Amino acid sequence: MKILLLGANGQIGWELQRSLAPLGQIKNCDRHTLDIGNFETLRRCMRDYRPEIIVNAAAYTAVDKAESERVKASLVNSEAVAVLADETKKLNAFLIHFSTDYVFDGKKLNAYLEIDKTNPQSVYGKTKLQGEEAIKKSECNHLIFRTSWIYAARGVNFAKTIIKLAKEQDELKVVDDQFGVPTSAELVADITALCLNQIAQENILISNVSGTYHLTPSGKTSWYGFAQYVISESIRNGASFLAQPENIIPISTSDFPTPARRPSNSQLNTQKFRDTFKLSLPPWQNHVKRLIVEIH
Repeated sequence: MKILLLGANGQIGWELQRSLAPLGQIKNCDRHTLDIGNFETLRRCMRDYRPEIIVNAAAYTAVDKAESERVKASLVNSEAVAVLADETKKLNAFLIHFSTDYVFDGKKLNAYLEIDKTNPQSVYGKTKLQGEEAIKKSECNHLIFRTSWIYAARGVNFAKTIIKLAKEQDELKVVDDQFGVPTSAELVADITALCLNQIAQENILISNVSGTYHLTPSGKTSWYGFAQYVISESIRNGASFLAQPENIIPISTSDFPTPARRPSNSQLNTQKFRDTFKLSLPPWQNHVKRLIVEIH
């Protein structure tokens, strides 16, 4: 199969380069080789290459900056996605797109289902939801994977930031009233490849699985719990820090104001995904351990 990968140098995109490579001919594009904000260039690339699968890992992910850069966020997360979906439909191809827990307001007490009402509270969340809606409106065959709290050994993310700060400061304050599931870019990439392989090998009708799915590991934690686990595991792997686990102080969201509002509950129910693709999702701690070994 011919695959077009967009956002190839991002956290998820970098892992997708590896996981998708065995599935066929792959064209990797990053922002330096393809400006998805240039719609004419984007359309020409798709029409010239004529991929069977388009995997869109490109996104504007600077959550706080998006509050003051609405136009940039909308261009990448919404308008470019609409072009992708339109061209996917014209090519009779298949689009895989990654979305976010930020499409919800976080007020639900338990894990969100795919059918729950969306109510994004930030520019980032609103533009990502607009991207989802554009894909559905196009009626192209697609998989939208909503995920949360992405981290990887590559790029900027919470886990790496905590490790850096713990080496520089003797005390860290971390929010303990926002709950979700840390999700490894490696896991997302591997699951994406497994789903594509399953569709190809088992001759599953794409139209039968087309839709939105929640994709995170199992379990839950807070940002504080995530930080505690990252530092404790790092110490077990021989790392040394100024800030020990007992020096990580839990605080409330109100003690740490940010330009963009975060969902207080980011848990995503993955039952639909597991029932459809018959794949198990490991505890979130598993891939954090892999990250720590890779970093240290």
